[in-house]
Amino acid sequence: MNGIYLIAMLIIVLYPMYFIVIASFSDPSAVGTGRVFLFPKGMNLKGYQLIFEYKQLWIGYRNTVLYTIGGSTLSVSLTLMTAYAFSRRDMVGRGFIVTLFIIPMFISGGLIPTYLLVRDLHLINNPLIVILLGSVSMWNIIITRTFFQSTIPAELFEAAKMDGCGNIGYFTRIVLPLSKAIIAVLIVFTAVGNWNSFFNALIYLNDRNYIPLQLVLREILTSQTQMMQQLDLGIVDQDMAEKTFLAESVKYGIIIISSLPVLCIYPFAQKYFVKGVMIGSLKG
Repeated sequence: MNGIYLIAMLIIVLYPMYFIVIASFSDPSAVGTGRVFLFPKGMNLKGYQLIFEYKQLWIGYRNTVLYTIGGSTLSVSLTLMTAYAFSRRDMVGRGFIVTLFIIPMFISGGLIPTYLLVRDLHLINNPLIVILLGSVSMWNIIITRTFFQSTIPAELFEAAKMDGCGNIGYFTRIVLPLSKAIIAVLIVFTAVGNWNSFFNALIYLNDRNYIPLQLVLREILTSQTQMMQQLDLGIVDQDMAEKTFLAESVKYGIIIISSLPVLCIYPFAQKYFVKGVMIGSLKG
């Protein structure tokens, strides 16, 4: 029964991914009319041709790569340094500072106060806001702090201190090399989060040269939905119907292209991922 259940769950998870792949290569009219189910019908690459010719898509792709690299680097760096400080029992005022960090996890200022703050900082329509806003996650800090406390013996710091090593040297030379598992987890969490993020860009960015890939995909999906509604109402001609079906193929192709970088991260981080999550979740 366990085997049957797991196989069924595997099919449920994999079929949507498989359908997206075959739909991106199939005849747009077959996809639009629901005739593609298990195998592609009428091999057609025109959707991919349109994708590669769409300039705004690659501008969004470039922006997303930059936001992901910059945001992940900043977030992981701040998380590791903050978690190390919180893991030190001799830190002055640690309980009070940790409390200040925990409060925003449950009580948020809200969208309007945040927007007013961003406006006063002159970060509206500034791509830095996508990297800075949300770069610190208390949840990741708690996991990382627990990892440091449960994995790295306190005696190591005492030994390093006797050899003349301070907190900075101990953190960079001893703690970081012993924390590859949790660093890999943080990189995966933050990279996937930054890659899929679109809300901050939607609220704070107006220049189309700064918008990320997810907003470009959202625009395409919105226009495609409107075209499908017009087709259902019968208010479009034959040429418009073909364009509508082609937009459906473009949608699936964009999903594949936008998901590839994220799918490529997991195989390299997999050996650290489970270990880091399990160790970081203990003694919380």
